[in-house]
Amino acid sequence: MCVSPTGWPNVGHAESQGPRVAVIGGGPAGLMAAEVLARGGAHVEVFDAMPSVARKFLLAGRGGLNLTHAEAEAAFLSRYGSRQAEVGRWLAHFGPAQLRAWAQDLGIETFVGSSGRVFPEGMKSAPLLRAWLRRLREAGVRFHARHRWSGWTGDGRQLRFATPEGEALHTAAATVLALGGGSWARLGSDGAWLPWLAARGVATRALRPANCGFEVAWSEHLRQRHAGQPVKTVRVSFTTPAGDTRSLDGEFMLTAHGVEGGLIYALSAALRDAIEAEGATTLTIDLAPGRSLDRLRSELAAGRGRDSLANHLRRRCGIEGVKAALLREVASPEDLQQAPRLASLIKALPLRLLAPRPLDEAISSAGGVDFSALNDALMLTALPGVFCAGEMLDWEAPTGGYLLTACLASGRHAALGALDWLAGPPNRDAR
Repeated sequence: MCVSPTGWPNVGHAESQGPRVAVIGGGPAGLMAAEVLARGGAHVEVFDAMPSVARKFLLAGRGGLNLTHAEAEAAFLSRYGSRQAEVGRWLAHFGPAQLRAWAQDLGIETFVGSSGRVFPEGMKSAPLLRAWLRRLREAGVRFHARHRWSGWTGDGRQLRFATPEGEALHTAAATVLALGGGSWARLGSDGAWLPWLAARGVATRALRPANCGFEVAWSEHLRQRHAGQPVKTVRVSFTTPAGDTRSLDGEFMLTAHGVEGGLIYALSAALRDAIEAEGATTLTIDLAPGRSLDRLRSELAAGRGRDSLANHLRRRCGIEGVKAALLREVASPEDLQQAPRLASLIKALPLRLLAPRPLDEAISSAGGVDFSALNDALMLTALPGVFCAGEMLDWEAPTGGYLLTACLASGRHAALGALDWLAGPPNRDAR
């Protein structure tokens, strides 16, 4: 297969007479696979269970679509943890720079925000999706909405779909599965595909919440008074059971059930794994990162006169509102009266996390198709001609553009693998 300098196949046209390829799942990974396949000369049909494609993509972009991140390559790759070697193969040819060039080719300019995150001009996902779908249709890609995949026929040669009109069967020379993980089931990612792949001998791992909130046993007072409030300008630290410590500055949110938000999501994989290993875990919060422990001890030891403790904390330490509520939630009455102990708690408030919130509430999921079930082209070794892409694979990443970048890159990688496979010996067992 010939590939252009930009990384795209140089063949393909709107009325392709090439091999029929089914892409199941109309999220970013599936749409990228469809684009690469169509450019490569395949006759592409996209099937999606929902009335329209890319619903999770559109919802995620309502508050500002974070396309990717502008940090250095090594730092970017590190965000994929234990899977950076596998994900790195996809990103080597479609990383942040190529993603921005791809968006520009769609007529969508991008910019780098102050945090290093990359956004489209206008911040919204809808203009990019409209331009993308228009290009896909012009390339001859056909879309089938309300087609929920339900595995294969008994002989494995046809794809089965549940539709409003009843079951539909489809034959394809190759298939790209881009079915998403298990979060936000109402938008189509429900993990229903796991047993169908497992029944065909594909190694899978249970889906688990990623970029998720965690449960805390709040008092009724805190739940009633402070749920929904942000805890700003703090430093959170977490030490894994293996002894590795990570600290981050920023903010998070109190909820009726516990905690969520940026700082929590960034540590969620480690927090979740620790809870699975130990039953619960402890996150440490520095409520006053701009003050040293010695300074706090000195300020709290000063006589407060007729001041209440609340006023003393506010005037001397800048601790008030939701921070003061958190401090009172964890500290004992004796702690609140002892300046050295109170200072230590302000600098290292232990917050016990009991469990991750349910999978369907998570921004993304971990688990899915194990990489041992795939070759380097993302083809299932147990099912020749069937490729996988996106969040249904067993990798995870924090928010900040890392999820979307890797989903797009994996869709491209799987599609190129499918084109290479289709160009091989004609007697392959296509399913």
